[in-house]
Amino acid sequence: MMVRDLMIGAVVLTASAGGVVAQDLAAGETAFRKCQICHEVGEAAKNKLGPELNGLDGRKAGTVEGYAYSDADKNSGIVWSEASFKEYLENPQEKMPGTKMILSVKNEKELAESQAVWSQREKEKSVTDLAST
Repeated sequence: MMVRDLMIGAVVLTASAGGVVAQDLAAGETAFRKCQICHEVGEAAKNKLGPELNGLDGRKAGTVEGYAYSDADKNSGIVWSEASFKEYLENPQEKMPGTKMILSVKNEKELAESQAVWSQREKEKSVTDLAST
């Protein structure tokens, strides 16, 4: 119980760390809406038109259980990092010809804001996972 309370406190502190963070997350929510058509991230995330985005950093492309990937994704050999995912999002079809991903994000600010949102949601999921143990 104490660990859970500490973790929840850490999330609240992080979320309220200043107006700039809140503004960035608010802008990110707007930018991330485009992604949410196909993807989810967070505790209850499920595969949709695209795979859920939990645990993206360090994950091999084409490996989310239950998602029907293209051969291009499954055979790409890409291991996702912030840099590789950013490069992919700038032009998915060029980075991985044959991928199902059609939306590109070329605006640096919008990309950073979207990444801030899914990173925050993944952190919240991790805190919830820790609290339930």
